[in-house]
Amino acid sequence: MTIDTSPATLTWTYVDGEWLTGNPKLIGPTSHAMWLGSTVFDGARYFEGMAPDLDEHCKRINRSAKNLGLKPTMTPEEIEALVWEGLKKFESGTAVYIKPMYWAEHGLNGLVPADPDSTRFALCLFETPMRSTTPVTLTVSPFRRPSPEVAMTYAKAGSLYPNSGRMMIEARSRGFDNALACDMNGNVAETASANIFLVKDGVAMTPADNGCFLAGITRKRVLKLLREAGIPAEERTLRVQDFMDADELFMTGNYNKVVPVVKLDDRDFEHGPMAKKAMELYMNWARTTCKK
Repeated sequence: MTIDTSPATLTWTYVDGEWLTGNPKLIGPTSHAMWLGSTVFDGARYFEGMAPDLDEHCKRINRSAKNLGLKPTMTPEEIEALVWEGLKKFESGTAVYIKPMYWAEHGLNGLVPADPDSTRFALCLFETPMRSTTPVTLTVSPFRRPSPEVAMTYAKAGSLYPNSGRMMIEARSRGFDNALACDMNGNVAETASANIFLVKDGVAMTPADNGCFLAGITRKRVLKLLREAGIPAEERTLRVQDFMDADELFMTGNYNKVVPVVKLDDRDFEHGPMAKKAMELYMNWARTTCKK
């Protein structure tokens, strides 16, 4: 059977000095990334003519590469300039996902370690809509987030995402959209695909960054915006029961920014005022500071 490898939406990728449309064949069966997983990526968003925190995403991809043992071949500023060049290939008003990537082509002697001198770079841009107003349901996952001692948690590494995938598959098998994930100590870390906030008595809280999960750029931005608006916003060590007892839940992430949670296992929630306020603050900040 032949598998259709064409992308689902309009896609442009920059690699080796040129822009290519579709899904270019970049990694072969002998590539280190193919069979030993030496891939990192990042994800920013373009919508309404702006790309909020693009500079931070371009910095993080290089940090991820270094933490995985790769050698970045582009500066953050060069990546950012390429993004704006590539966005001109899309119609005005199109919502685009921005995905810079590094991977190793070869391994060092012994094969398993990536050879940093074989690091390759690609920038992939593809059309995809924002779904921030679509509420989600969560269930507590039986699977855990790994600690830094056992996985590459300080990199946004592709190798971490199969664990997220099985969390979501298991959750969906029980009728939920996504999963609440704990760390190895049983404290809540995030969801399978985004950071998580609870609200209790007017205070917004999100799990403290302990190195077991990606404390995201949008999470950091929302914390800052809430605090600047005079709303208490804290990082805390939180348990599942704290989320069950909360007044409101919402997720933050680059893909959809702020997303309300309307159910956690057998507890129902409203699309609450804090999620609406967080999204309002985010969009006001983006529209006044991030226009190109």
